[in-house]
Amino acid sequence: MKDKARLGTTAFFLILFSFFLVLPLSSFSQQTGPLRRLIGRTAPEYPQLARSMALQGVVKVDALVAPDGTVKSVQIKGGHPVLAQAALKTVRQWKWESAARESHEIVEVRFSPE
Repeated sequence: MKDKARLGTTAFFLILFSFFLVLPLSSFSQQTGPLRRLIGRTAPEYPQLARSMALQGVVKVDALVAPDGTVKSVQIKGGHPVLAQAALKTVRQWKWESAARESHEIVEVRFSPE
């Protein structure tokens, strides 16, 4: 019985190891590669509701950037919901330097009632 358990465990680890060998290395590049340089940035429009509430904070956004540096899509990763739409609208207008392939750029948009 111990031999069957040991054989099953060995087979599991061999399958797991071979899975990591088959993964393309490019799937890791988005997480470990250097960030692209931001070359065009506009300031966010501070929402009137947030201003009336004296709300301030940071919205974290994941921008999918095309090889030409334009933003293909954006997704909120954290922050106050009242500020989120203004952050999305702003980041959609930003431009990054060109690259060989698209990348995910995590940015923080700061809001303050000043």
